[in-house]
Amino acid sequence: MKNKLNFSIFTFYFLIVSFFIFTFFACNKSESITSPTISEYNPLQPGKYITYQLDSLIYLAFGTRDTVVSYQVKYQTDSLITDNLGRPAFRIFRFIRKNENQAWTPDATFMAISTENRLEFIENNLRYIKLQMPIVNNYSWKGNSFIDTYSANSLLRYLDGWDYTYSNVNGMDTIGNQVLGNTLTINQRDEIVGIPEEPNSYSEVNFGQEKYAKGIGMIYRKFFHSEYQPNNGGYFADGSYGVTYTMIDHN
Repeated sequence: MKNKLNFSIFTFYFLIVSFFIFTFFACNKSESITSPTISEYNPLQPGKYITYQLDSLIYLAFGTRDTVVSYQVKYQTDSLITDNLGRPAFRIFRFIRKNENQAWTPDATFMAISTENRLEFIENNLRYIKLQMPIVNNYSWKGNSFIDTYSANSLLRYLDGWDYTYSNVNGMDTIGNQVLGNTLTINQRDEIVGIPEEPNSYSEVNFGQEKYAKGIGMIYRKFFHSEYQPNNGGYFADGSYGVTYTMIDHN
């Protein structure tokens, strides 16, 4: 009887230990599948570049009509520097040309700070949180939280409170004529105030979306902001514009 009891206790403890070992490795495996890193979706190293088709929507004739102007732009990572907080950062140069028959011309400089928890991108002295851990569907964060959207003289109030949210993580997407795997989408804003189709009333439209691919970086970006004023015959206020970036190639 005593031997049977000892055997039962041994069996009980063996099953408990086996259960915890199985759970530990199963959880680790699950996390490795569902939680990719920032550097996977936005690799930064000197010499890396991505070329985009840039379609820029601008308003002319004092905001009474719009037009789309197209370019090619290349974002190229230059070198490792430090930001104003002393953190490692990469300087990124942007080059521009009208089409592939023209030479590249330097156009702008940006900065990217990639940490274990997030990717910050500084453009026109504005700091955006482009990616944040964990990279899983439906995770959300305040991507514009470093931007002054609350001061009385701020011209960027429309950027206030944007919730960046992941979707289609590790999915597939078609960008231009390329089918890419291991992509993700970040839905930033999709907002309509008023009735844009009504020419006699005020309206505002804000839209933001970006897409990234593992081993590449940002492969698509669409941003649009418009503020329509119905007085004086109707016009779009200063600061109304839109841009669409579609990846052409990369190294």
